[in-house]
Amino acid sequence: MRPGAGDERPAAPAPGSYALYHFGISGSAVAAATAATHPLGQLPAIPLISNVIKVRLQMQLAGQRGSLVGMGTIFTQLVEREGPRSLYLGLAPALTRSVVYGGLRLGLYEPCKHVCSYTFGSTNFAFKFASGVIAGALATALTNPMEVLKVRLQMSTSSTGTIGEMRKVLAQEGLKALWKGVGPAMARAGCLTASQMATYDESKQALMKWTPLEEGFQLHLISSCIAGTAGTLATAPVDMVKTRLMLQRETKGARVYRNGFHCAYQVVVTEGVKSLYKGGFATFARLGPQTTITFIVCEKLRELAGMTAI
Repeated sequence: MRPGAGDERPAAPAPGSYALYHFGISGSAVAAATAATHPLGQLPAIPLISNVIKVRLQMQLAGQRGSLVGMGTIFTQLVEREGPRSLYLGLAPALTRSVVYGGLRLGLYEPCKHVCSYTFGSTNFAFKFASGVIAGALATALTNPMEVLKVRLQMSTSSTGTIGEMRKVLAQEGLKALWKGVGPAMARAGCLTASQMATYDESKQALMKWTPLEEGFQLHLISSCIAGTAGTLATAPVDMVKTRLMLQRETKGARVYRNGFHCAYQVVVTEGVKSLYKGGFATFARLGPQTTITFIVCEKLRELAGMTAI
C-alpha cells in the first residue's frame, strides 16, 4: 500500500536476509490460506466444500459409467459415516507442504521473472506465464511426497496418521510411490502458478492503469479473485488426473492408468469429457478463496517487512 503524507514505510530487509523474508512470507501466506480453506464454509445451508470433498468427488466411479453424487451428498456421507473430523483428513501434510511448496512456488516466481527481464529485456504476459510454469513445476517436484500422503489420507477410513501412512506406502509400494503422479502434479502446479501469478500481475497493472485503484486492499482483492478464477479453469482437468494417479496402488497386476495421458484418455472414454472437471466447483470454492487470502496476506506481510508489492 502506498504511504500517505506523514506515513513512514518500514525499512527494507537487509540484502542478506531478503531471500529469507521473500520465501518465508510466501510460505506463511499459503499456509494461512490453506488452514482457512481446507474445509470451506460453515453455514448449514451451504455444503461444506473442502479439499477432502474434491478428492472424493474426483474418485467417484473411477473407470466406470454411472450416475454421480454431488458435493452435498458427499459432505453428508462424510459426516454421518466418518464424523466431522473426516473433513480435516490430510490436514497435517497439507499444511507442511503448503509452507515449503508455497514458499518455493510464489518465491521463485519473481526471480524467474527478473531472469526473463534481464535475458530478453521484456516481462510481458508470455514471460510471466513461463516464469510461473517453472516456479510451480520445481516446487512440486520437491514436495510431491506430501501431496501423495495427503490424498491417501483423504481417501482413508482408518485413523492412520501421516507417519503411519508414509510407512505403509514405503513398505507396500516402495520409495518411488511417494513421487507417484509427479508428472501431472508438476503440470498442474506449473499451470496453477502461471495462471495465478501472471493473471494477478497483469490484472494489477491493468486495474491501476484503467481505474482509480492504487496499491491496497481493494486492488489486491479484485486482482486475486480474477487470478483464482483463471487458476481453477486452467488446472481442474490436470488436478483430476493427478488425484487418480496418486491414489492408484502399485500391485503385481496391471495398472488401471499407465501415465497421465492414458488416465485422461480413459476418463474421457469411460466417464465423458465433463468428468475432467469432476469436483471443479469444489476446486473453485476452495481455490478461489485460497488464492484471494494468499495474495492479500502475502501483500500485507511484504508491506510490513518493507518489501515492494508483487
